[in-house]
Amino acid sequence: MKINYAETAQIIASLTEGETDEVALMATVTCELHHADDRFDWTGFYRVTEPEMLKIGPYQGGHGCLQIPFSRGVCGAAARTGEVQLVADVDAFPGHIACASSTRSEVVLPVWNADGVLIAVLDIDSDQPAAFTQDDADALAKILSDTFAR
Repeated sequence: MKINYAETAQIIASLTEGETDEVALMATVTCELHHADDRFDWTGFYRVTEPEMLKIGPYQGGHGCLQIPFSRGVCGAAARTGEVQLVADVDAFPGHIACASSTRSEVVLPVWNADGVLIAVLDIDSDQPAAFTQDDADALAKILSDTFAR
């Protein structure tokens, strides 16, 4: 099963209408995304909880790393640069943090609130190599903007 981004975006918008609590929003987005695509082996947020530090937030899948400094890994790179990280082979990414040995590829997107403040990153891991495309990243970025920057 592969995600229908338009349909999933509509579901998320409907479920989160009027909600302002960031953790509640993250939990809902995570659940809807994770169950919409077989490629999504681990889906979740790492929240900015202090300067230069991410801590695990709502997620679906096996255990994740509890905290990730901005200076380490794919999630840290997304937080540090403010840019989407589209990684076809995690073993080839310098400084990759192996929170799960099954991860082969991942996409990580910065999450901004309405004031343009980085509040988290969305991390989606796959047990398949090269599982994600720029189309995935673009559609996910739109969902995040529509949900958190409204």
